[in-house]
Amino acid sequence: MERYAIPKHLDDPELIGFWTLDEFLVMVTPFIWGILASHIVIGLVFSTVAWFGYRKLRAGRSMSWILHFGYWHLPGEFFAMKSFPPSHLRVLAG
Repeated sequence: MERYAIPKHLDDPELIGFWTLDEFLVMVTPFIWGILASHIVIGLVFSTVAWFGYRKLRAGRSMSWILHFGYWHLPGEFFAMKSFPPSHLRVLAG
């Protein structure tokens, strides 16, 4: 019997079931919506599509890449960062 558990890979992220935390949140949000709206099958389909879409969008990149992608492509009010210029201003004077 081993007395101590030594991780085999130090860089592996923590998992919830088979998914990382961000994948789990992307997947569980539409499923909870489906439960609350009494459309469990539709919520399950949307959660599967969201999970596949998120994995395709991420494709081996870090979570910060997703946040940067969202900053450039979502409306400015989504993140509500007052200290940063709006993402549609590409050229800044000064």
